[in-house]
Amino acid sequence: MGIDILSMLPEEIEKDFVEMGEAKYRAGQVFNWLTKGVRDFDEMTNLSKSLREKLKERYTLYKPKVLSKQVSEYDGTIKYLWELKDGNAVETVVMSYEYGNTICVSCQVGCRQGCAFCASTIGGLVRSLEPSEILDEVLYSELDSGKHISNIVLMGIGEPLDNFDNVMRFLHLVNHPKGMNIGMRHITLSTCGITEMFDKLADENLQITLTVSLHAPDDETRSKIMPANRSRGVDELMRCCKRYYDRTGRRISFEYAMIDGVNDSEYHAKLLAKRANMVGAHVNLIPLNHVEERQFKPTTPGHMRAFIKILEEAGVNVTVRRKLGSDVDASCGQLRRKIQKIQG
Repeated sequence: MGIDILSMLPEEIEKDFVEMGEAKYRAGQVFNWLTKGVRDFDEMTNLSKSLREKLKERYTLYKPKVLSKQVSEYDGTIKYLWELKDGNAVETVVMSYEYGNTICVSCQVGCRQGCAFCASTIGGLVRSLEPSEILDEVLYSELDSGKHISNIVLMGIGEPLDNFDNVMRFLHLVNHPKGMNIGMRHITLSTCGITEMFDKLADENLQITLTVSLHAPDDETRSKIMPANRSRGVDELMRCCKRYYDRTGRRISFEYAMIDGVNDSEYHAKLLAKRANMVGAHVNLIPLNHVEERQFKPTTPGHMRAFIKILEEAGVNVTVRRKLGSDVDASCGQLRRKIQKIQG
């Protein structure tokens, strides 16, 4: 296996080219081709044949394949299932809003966190994605859909903080002015609460939005539906959120999937309000998407309204996520799981 040139920053490619005895500007030409989605050195026609042969020996290139593409008849949401170089597959969703097009990317094949309401974790973690593989989700979704991507959310399959180094490199790649040049302020990273990585993330001093998949404000409820909570606890998570906010000045959001009879009571609403106010968090309520293998059901409209009223009366900034792509398996892991079952 050669070097993964797609995971290298332009300045790293320049350094490598100089060490090979090649002109620095050649590295810029190659990076420009890669940013356009070219994955064959022979197609880089402004390079000499001898240099192209040299590059083929030194580096590896791979173009992900579309295993499945579903387009919502209701809102135009596009759900991709990409085949990776080793035959594994990950999901990517492109959603259109008034302010632009947002892409939801995966950062792992499968997930080890075990959240009880999520399809992504069924079957556990297979492996983490390389920076280039996450980047290609963005690039090829944009090229295939013809929609300019302006915003990124790391909310697909996998836990970003469980693939920390590769995710950080991806962020620098997708943000690079010579690359896709997507601003950090337009990127959201979602975590189930890997608290031991919060300080490390704060050290990066990135202008991204950190979103915590809270889903329950108390240990008893949260530990039942989110095993990652058992070794950490909500109190520790809140302390880490507060410290992250104090160090970065970046406001945190709480994601909260409303599950009927599990986390949608008056008790949960009042405690969630207390937690949110303690760290100055915005709360984003999510109508639960049905997962075939799971028994959970979305909360009733009445419970949703009552829950919102309690939060608002407590002074919490609360929104309800617009539900997109319900007819194209747009929830994390659903399409991958469906294809796995079809393939046996």
